[in-house]
Amino acid sequence: MARGVDGLEDVVAAETVLSEVDGEAGRLLIRGHELDELSGRWSFEAVTGLLWSGFFEGLPDNLQRPLGEARQAVFAQVAALDAELLALTPVEAVRALTARLADGDAPDLALRLVAAPAVFTAAVVRRQAGQAPLAPDPTLGHAADILRMLRGEAASPAEVAALDTYLVTVADHGLNASTFAARVVASTRAGLTSAVLAGISALKGPLHGGAPGPVIEMLDQIASPANARAWLEGALDRGDRLMGFGHRVYRVRDPRADALKRAVAALAEASPASPGRLALAEAVEAAALAVLRERKPGRSLQTNVELYTALLLEALAFPSSAFTCVFAMGRSAGWIAHAREQLAGGRLVRPQSRYVGPRPKAAA
Repeated sequence: MARGVDGLEDVVAAETVLSEVDGEAGRLLIRGHELDELSGRWSFEAVTGLLWSGFFEGLPDNLQRPLGEARQAVFAQVAALDAELLALTPVEAVRALTARLADGDAPDLALRLVAAPAVFTAAVVRRQAGQAPLAPDPTLGHAADILRMLRGEAASPAEVAALDTYLVTVADHGLNASTFAARVVASTRAGLTSAVLAGISALKGPLHGGAPGPVIEMLDQIASPANARAWLEGALDRGDRLMGFGHRVYRVRDPRADALKRAVAALAEASPASPGRLALAEAVEAAALAVLRERKPGRSLQTNVELYTALLLEALAFPSSAFTCVFAMGRSAGWIAHAREQLAGGRLVRPQSRYVGPRPKAAA
């Protein structure tokens, strides 16, 4: 039997038309489009339609209104938010509310599963802050309504554009841990809700979607560009990981980091309160890359999506405790596309394992 591979490194587990991550070149391809073609140019609804094309019958060309109606439909589940759920982290509460949706494979359910993290996150954040949840407005675009439900007032065009860019940028990214989990569950024909719940469960781990939150803690502790290098060197001396740098796949800069840095810069230009935070992040980025080159010359550790994700979501008034939920808002479209693609292949995911435990002793 072939030797096992730790973490399934370089093992091809699926063929897909959805996305390609080229770690050596620092490229992300989404159904034939470079990320730069989509990010900041396409709406999240349009990219969702692109990902789902060919996987659902009767799917409308324009998903804005159907997704708005899906937000309305799932809002009924917010009534289940009780003290027990509100004592959980936002992502755990969102997962619990999502589990109340019926399972199946219909396109209207798929839209509800994309709507769910948007509606539930805003409701959970508001309830945990002692505020009443706000019902969705189906006439708005997805990003605009998320910000309105979160903050209780209309967002600026720059803020809507920034969140839309984020959702597009994280919508799909190859066979990452949460997408693989969703595909495994989908291969059992358990249904889309089960597949999405598997995705959320994998995403909440600190080595996956739970990573951007600590970036804010790092920036707060550094506080000033002048402190960046000393703080970063101290962190490495302690054996800490520098949040926002290094990626399992990319050997050069993560293209999503570039897309989000542009979005943060545009948001800072439109919001006078934001430039100081951007300047701090840029100083930390420059210092971190220099220190990493010196300390780890044999490794290519570049900026990843976490650094500018944290900065963008903070500027949009999402609490860091809910950053993983916002990640799920975008990635849910990709999970569902992969689940439908897996179903089309019709094959149960069932890899082999190699036993390395003790053997029974032979009889004397």
